[in-house]
Amino acid sequence: MYEYDYAKVAKLAINYAIGVKPGDKVLIQSPIVAEELVRALVYETIQAGGFPMIHANIPGVLEIIMHNGSDEQLQFVSPIKKTAIETANALIHVFADYNTHKLEQIPAEKLQILQMSEGQTEIMKIFKTREATGDLKWTIVPFPCDSMAQEGGMDLFTYEKFVAEALKIGDPDPAESWRETERKGDTIVARLNKAKEIHVVGEDTDLTLNVEGRTWNNSCGHKNLPDGEIYTSPVEDGINGKIRFTYPGIYQGKEIENIYLEVENGKVVKATADKGQELLDMVLQIPRADYFGEFAIGTNYGITKFTKNMLFDEKMGGTMHMALGRGFPETGGTNESNIHWDILKDMKGEDSVIYADGEVIYKAGQWKIE
Repeated sequence: MYEYDYAKVAKLAINYAIGVKPGDKVLIQSPIVAEELVRALVYETIQAGGFPMIHANIPGVLEIIMHNGSDEQLQFVSPIKKTAIETANALIHVFADYNTHKLEQIPAEKLQILQMSEGQTEIMKIFKTREATGDLKWTIVPFPCDSMAQEGGMDLFTYEKFVAEALKIGDPDPAESWRETERKGDTIVARLNKAKEIHVVGEDTDLTLNVEGRTWNNSCGHKNLPDGEIYTSPVEDGINGKIRFTYPGIYQGKEIENIYLEVENGKVVKATADKGQELLDMVLQIPRADYFGEFAIGTNYGITKFTKNMLFDEKMGGTMHMALGRGFPETGGTNESNIHWDILKDMKGEDSVIYADGEVIYKAGQWKIE
């Protein structure tokens, strides 16, 4: 019980993931359900010489706006939020929620209005520009709460243990454990940076991706906690074939099950789902959301259970995922969209293989790169 240690998590986030320096302005965005973790993050920020800036989300506020707001009100973005993104040197987003299904009754078209607003687009551009230049560092930190434990089919204490193991908090030196993850991932990235084509084969899947000239990144605890993935942005018009995502896609708290996509020259030309077809169609109507911004393979084998929480699920060892929408400029990606929506596929079956230029690099959920 109580394996999730607030102090150790805060130290990992502030000192390893972000690397807060004296004078840094640290924006901490969090729901009030995670107040214990926020206090620990503030303490470690102060210890590091930084200046904490707190943005607390109040339960029910977003739902009031979504249910009652006009289109104009839905599109409004507070200038306070814009100023915070322009000012902060570091951003910590505490991942928790009092209700993971709070937006389930909101019509898909309202969610689309919110997602496609000019204000949201402007803030995203500011964020991505400052991130690319190194002016803004960021990380996501999970807080184990009842709603996410319930979503993952666990009691709170079991979920706390699950989160702690995913974060490597039980290790004698969690930061050193993440450095070892970084070293192993660097070996894989060195091989993939030479690749021109990735070929994915699996259940209802035969997909080729042009990755020539694109950079692969080793995600190892500096931006997401927990972390563990090798990813890139494929050439936008260089993806062809078909793929079935075996885990439900979670969008704005709603599930889209058994997603099957057919792709021609990078564009999704056919999309079906056993559940949530209308929402899937809505997502694909968002500008450039019918192109992919990411291809990635999970490397965190400490995550062994699908929890309907992509912060954990996309890192799970033995899986791969792709994201519709926004790409990563740091990998060479050029696709711009208001969304970046990750969808997950299990790759542990014996018929699941990933090739790089014809060479098997991954099979049945395990890397074949030494």
